[in-house]
Amino acid sequence: MYQEERLIGVIQFLKENRRISIDQMCEMFNISRDTARRDLVKLEERKAIVRTRGGAILPTSHNAIKDYTNRLKTVSFEKQQIGSKAASLIQTGDKIILDTSTTVQACANRMRPMDITIITNSIHQAEILSNVEDVSIQLLGGYLQKEHQFLYGSSVIERLKSYHVDKAFIGVVGISEQGLSIGHEEDGMVKRNMMQQADQVIVLADHTKLGITEFFSFASLNDVDIIITDLLPNEDFQKQLEKFNVELIVTEEEESHLWT
Repeated sequence: MYQEERLIGVIQFLKENRRISIDQMCEMFNISRDTARRDLVKLEERKAIVRTRGGAILPTSHNAIKDYTNRLKTVSFEKQQIGSKAASLIQTGDKIILDTSTTVQACANRMRPMDITIITNSIHQAEILSNVEDVSIQLLGGYLQKEHQFLYGSSVIERLKSYHVDKAFIGVVGISEQGLSIGHEEDGMVKRNMMQQADQVIVLADHTKLGITEFFSFASLNDVDIIITDLLPNEDFQKQLEKFNVELIVTEEEESHLWT
């Protein structure tokens, strides 16, 4: 096999498995360790990989984090599915924390009138739920992040410590074996404290967030009880969730069962 064929094979493997070791390359292509290292050097020169101890990973892709209005337009159908499923987990009498994410807003949009208490630092979530009967809203006060329309700062975190809730619904920019991450540290600090005040932490993340690690990590998988997503993640990620006893709910699978 020519080197170029091997390089294509390495990239394809990385896209499916996220990392590759020299030993795996030797077995896959029947080559020596020295040849495998030379292949990795070639790919690194092309900026196609990042070399690690004993192997390689794909370089991180940093997508600009859109403002709130533009994020509402991204994978909106998937967010609606996830939000609908999340809302179905809410019971009368629940006390709930909602963060500022657009996927959590999809959950707020699907809430029906019932006797529940909502705590949030999102201007949008509060506005949506102000039109839903029997829902009590506690809006956490703090500094306004104008672009993304959330309240943050020490006053928000201090206020959060006074509450104990049944469920916290949390959105992310990335979720991977490294944990939950977000692009803004101030948002991540609030999310971390929201999770600490809840009996059950439910993460809402469409498939584009899975396997991604963003700038600021605010929690580990061990802090999560349920993840709701739209597509089944790869086996490695499923094993990570099993390791930390995280329940996985996949909306696509649930819909497919309705048709069988």
